[in-house]
Formats: sequence, structure tokens, C-alpha cells
Amino acid sequence: MVYIGKIIKEELKRQGRTVTWFAEAICCDRTNVYKIFSKQSIDTELLLRISKLLNYNFFQHYQQEMDVDNSSTNV
Repeated sequence: MVYIGKIIKEELKRQGRTVTWFAEAICCDRTNVYKIFSKQSIDTELLLRISKLLNYNFFQHYQQEMDVDNSSTNV
């Protein structure tokens, strides 16, 4: 299962970006950023904006999950 909020938080940290910077960049409050970090899933439009902002394809994690699911059903 993909926990996208955790992955976003890890990528933000890896890039050395602050929560304040991130909140301003996506036009929301810091409290909303922490809510994003705690989510298992988020709106695809928001995920696309975050992907572009951080120059990271977060959708790849869903593709990997699909690939694993497909390989296990083809056994």
C-alpha cells in the first residue's frame, strides 16, 4: 500500500526544503501540509502540482504497486 503523504514528506526532507517553503509554494497553511503528510491518498491534481514543484514523479509509486499486483496475479 502506498502512503503518499509519507513519501512526499521524505522527498521534501531529502531536498532540504522546509514545511514553510512547501506551504507557500502550494498556497496553503502549514497545518494543511501536515495533514497532507498524514494522508494515505490525495487528490491527483494536487499530487501533480506537488510532483512538478518538487520535480519528482510521485505517481511512480502507484505504478510500482500496480506492477507488483499484476505480477502476483499472473503466477
